[in-house]
Formats: sequence, C-alpha cells, structure tokens
Amino acid sequence: MATQDVSPHIPNEHAELSLLDRVWQNGRGIFGWLSVTTHHAIGMRYIVTAFVMLLLGGIEALLVRIQLAHSNNTFLGPDRYNEIFTTHGTTMMFLFAVPVMEGMAIYLVPMMCGTRNVAFPRLNAFGYWLYLGGCLFLYWGVFTNAAPDMGWFAYPPLSGPQFTPGKRTDIWAQMITFTEVSALCVATELIATIFKMRAPRMSLNRIPLFVWSILVQSFMTIFAMPAIVIASSYLLSDRTVATHFVNPAEGGDPILYQHVFWFFGHPEVYIIFIPALGFVSAIVTAHSRRAIVGYPAMVLSLIANGFIAFGLWVHHMFATGLPQIGEAYFTASSMMIAVTSGIQIFCWLATLWSGKVRLTTALHFVYGFLVIFVLGGLTGVVLASVPLDLQVHDTFFVVAHFHYVLIGGALFPLFGALYHWYPKMTGRMMSERLGKINFWFLFIGFNLTFFPMHILGLHGMPRRVYTYGPEMGWDNLNLLATIGAFIIAIGGILFLVNVFWSRRHGRIAGNNPWEADSLEWAAASPPKNYNFEFLPVATSRYPLWVAPESEPASLSKAKTQPDRAVVTGLRNDRREVLVTTLMDAEPHHRYVLPGSSIWPFITAICVSIGFIGSVFNPWYIISGSIISGLALLGWFWPRKLLELEP
Repeated sequence: MATQDVSPHIPNEHAELSLLDRVWQNGRGIFGWLSVTTHHAIGMRYIVTAFVMLLLGGIEALLVRIQLAHSNNTFLGPDRYNEIFTTHGTTMMFLFAVPVMEGMAIYLVPMMCGTRNVAFPRLNAFGYWLYLGGCLFLYWGVFTNAAPDMGWFAYPPLSGPQFTPGKRTDIWAQMITFTEVSALCVATELIATIFKMRAPRMSLNRIPLFVWSILVQSFMTIFAMPAIVIASSYLLSDRTVATHFVNPAEGGDPILYQHVFWFFGHPEVYIIFIPALGFVSAIVTAHSRRAIVGYPAMVLSLIANGFIAFGLWVHHMFATGLPQIGEAYFTASSMMIAVTSGIQIFCWLATLWSGKVRLTTALHFVYGFLVIFVLGGLTGVVLASVPLDLQVHDTFFVVAHFHYVLIGGALFPLFGALYHWYPKMTGRMMSERLGKINFWFLFIGFNLTFFPMHILGLHGMPRRVYTYGPEMGWDNLNLLATIGAFIIAIGGILFLVNVFWSRRHGRIAGNNPWEADSLEWAAASPPKNYNFEFLPVATSRYPLWVAPESEPASLSKAKTQPDRAVVTGLRNDRREVLVTTLMDAEPHHRYVLPGSSIWPFITAICVSIGFIGSVFNPWYIISGSIISGLALLGWFWPRKLLELEP
C-alpha cells in the first residue's frame, strides 16, 4: 500500500500543475468530444440532454392542456391525443426525471467526496451514450408517425398486438431497455465512488446528506430497474416472437405485467424524489448557515424511504381485485412512508428556524417544495385508503396527486439546486432578481394548473380521455388549469433566459460564493478536469466550516476555513486517485483511472444496433451481441495500445 502524507497546508508546487492539466485534459475535435470520460463533461451532458427532453415534454403537456381547455374541442383527435400524452409521460418519467438526477449526481458526487472522477469513467461515458440512444429512438418514432399511443405504462391487453399493431409499442418497450441499462451503469459507478473513493477521514457519519441520498437512490436503481426491463421484455417478446407472458389472448396474464411494472414504478417515484431530498438538505444547510438538525435521523429516514418504497407498489392496483389482507398491508405501508418524509421536513424546519437564513432564490424553491410536497403527501395518504382510492381511481384527482408529488417534490428542489450550484458549474452567479420572478411564475402556475384537478377528479372527470361534454360542468376548471400551464411555461422560459444571460454576464462567483460547507466548494469554479490539485481531507462533517467536532458547525461562530489538510504523494503524470476503506475512509492504495477513450461510444453504437434491430428482426439480438463483444475487446485491450493519451 502506498504511503499517503497528510499536510495541514496546501503545498506551493505550481510547476506540477501544468503537468496535471495535460494529463487530465480532454481531446480536441469531434474525436476528442466523443472520447471524453471526465465526470463534469458527462454529468453536464446528462443535464443538458434531460432539459431538452423537459422542453419537449413541456410542449406536449401544453398541447394536452389546449385540447382539454374546453368541452368538445377538436384541436387534437383521439389518436393524436393518445400519442401526445403517452409521449409526454414517457419523456418526463424515463428521459427527464431520472436522468437529470443522475446527471447532477455524476457532476457533484466526486467533488463532494473529494476525489477526481467517478470509479468507472468509461462505464460512465457508455451509460450516457445509451441514454442518448434511447432519447433519439423514441423521438425518431415520434417524427416518423410511430409514436407510442397506449399510455406511458403500456398495460396489456391494450398494448398487445391485437389492439396496437405496428411498431409503436415495440419502440416504447425497447426505449425502456436503453434508459434502464444506462441507469444501472450510473448506479454501479456511483456506489463504487461513494464507498471506495471518499476523501480520507470522510467516515460514513461525515458523508454529506446529498451523497447519502444518491447512495440510497443507486441501490434502489439496482433493485428496481431490472423489473421494468423484464416487464418491457415480456411485452416486446409477446409482440415480436409470439410468447405468452402477458397477452391474455394467448393465455398470458396482464396482472403479472402490472405487478412487475409497478414493482419498478413506485420505487421509480422515490428514485426521482430521494435525490431531491439531498438537494434540499444541501441548500438548507448552506443558506441557513447552520448544521442540519438531526443528521442521524435524516440519514436513517433516507434509508427507510428506500426500503419502504419497495412495499408500496400494489396501491396502484387496488381496483384490480386483491385479497383484503394484501390491501391492508399495502395501505399500511403507503401511510407509513409519510412518517419518514415527515421526519426530514421537521429537521429542515428546525434548521431554518435556528439558523441565520438568507432568502435566496434557491431557498425560495425549498419553501415552495415544502408547501407543495406536503399537499401532495396529504392526498397520497387519501389514496392509500382502499375505499377512497376506488372512488377516485383513474380520475384527475390521481393526476393532481402525482404531479404535486413529482413536480413539487422533485422539480422545485431541482431548480433550487441549479441556482445553488450554477456558480460552481460556470463560475458566474445567476440573477437573483430574475430567479425570484422565475420562482413565483412556477409556483403560481403550478398551483393554478394542478390544484383544480383535485376538484375535477372529485367531480368524476376521468383521466386519459381526449374530450368531454359541456353538460359535465368541467369547462371552467379545465380552462383555469390550461392558463396555469402557460404560466408554468413562462416560468420555464425565464429560467432559460437567466441561465444563458448569466453564463455571459453574471457576476463572477468565486470558489465559494454561498460560504457553504461541503468539499465541492473547495474546488475552482468552474472546476478543473481533476477537481483538486491536492485531494482534500475531511476533518469534520462540515469540512469548510471551522467548528469543533463536539459543537454544531456554523458560520455564526467562525469564518470559512482558510487552511485545510490535503493529501500529497499522488503522481501527477497519470490519472491517479486514492482508494480508501469503506467505513472510515482510511487511505488504502492508489489507483490509476483509464483515460479518454472512443470505445464506450463505439460499444454503445453496437449495443444500440442490437436493441433497435431486434424491434424489427429478433436475430439482431445475436448479431448485436457479437459486434458488441468485439467492441468490448477494444474497450478492455491493454491501455498502452488503445488509450487516447493526452
């Protein structure tokens, strides 16, 4: 094991820095762009691609709301309406919500852990290219009149070959495989990074709460994502090679599909939501200038959320006819998960109450999240009751609850996180004035859109219908919801204006403009490809704040720490990182990460050929496997022959 020296001051060795820059630099030109493996670049690609998907999904949502603005509307026909609402749901759930959280994690976790890259940088690049392939595959279908039209959940028998001929459902099913394999790649590399590449002395009880949230999310991904791959494979094989898994016309069981789908589908909500809890914890800590109240309770609540989320899936199926003992169990677990979320809310409120709060734009989004998520949680408790669920099942009440939980519980914290970490990503501050206007448009527009849907659902308006008669009395509330949707769109436009304007004209941020506590703020803004010239040491739970271990860290007691312990002894002439022990993060050995490589991109192309071709001819699975195997030979060939040296 290599000896690692820990120094209390940052050494002055500027001559070595240029060598470090050369070793970690990305290649130039299109070949270099396709070969990048640094986590900042890959994380930013996830984020940008996911926001393009959000833009497309938002346009689809506006089209749906225009159609429903008044009764007997002919803006969209029934077939086109089904295509648009299916593509909207698919885009938001599979191509935006999970990937954008993954992108934020890929960007931030290595810096928060005090290391230079993720554990498997080439796997990281491969995962992104597969995700991009899934996006392009779905929208290739949209723009060639092959958009899926059976709902983002694709229930058989309506998604079976007798009701949806053609390739629309097949494209949806195989797109799922793209995105979920990508998610599994991300989960694997993040778990390895968090467990084995943390800064020295960053023991498990010193990990930032955002990193804890990503660790829980990654384990959930590993256990949940195979279920949806299995469900979509059942559906695809029934349609392409005449198997009998879920097609009732051939003796299959459509309820089996629902069980497997929702075993993924409900944890999926928490896979989206749990990183948002980490965002909120980081923002509350930095902007209240106080250590989080109840750190152990917060960590245990995150872990409990992850466990309990796997025991809720049947509450999506109360209307299918289940044994009462099963209904009772899933009712209890659906109510129980509110306890773990409530613990975290009280910890945040206590932190804000006892801290010195700066009412920034990021904190505005946290307050908006607290209001909206509590309302969504209350309606979730309502839906956990079987008699009430049977009354409002498949009505707009469920649509309202779903969006209150996911948009309020994930999108608002995400916007807050982008305002919080934008200075780190770009080196410039976003406009606080425009940001607060942006917040109020989103907050008001959101509630105007989705709160009336609760009332519409209680009045009996079903979801997934393209029009309704004037005698139902739903026109006014639907018009109000449509107006709210356009207000949300204005808020989204203001956010984009702020992002692009601030990129060129925003105030220079400095390394730590919020005087925050975690290690990513010790890196340059924007960070170098290697993050840290000398890897930091985590001397406390809040390493950038001065405070004794026995007392709560707080900027009210002292200033940001000027001198920090760092690691020396790592070589600068190769991409070397420090591997530490799992529990206490003691230095264990040095490890050389692979450099930039074109092979992840080539492998993703070969895998995509197999996935896409199998929709049209099952034999493509075999040919795709063969060429993918050849690409993997290039990927794992001895590094000196095929690695792209800087």
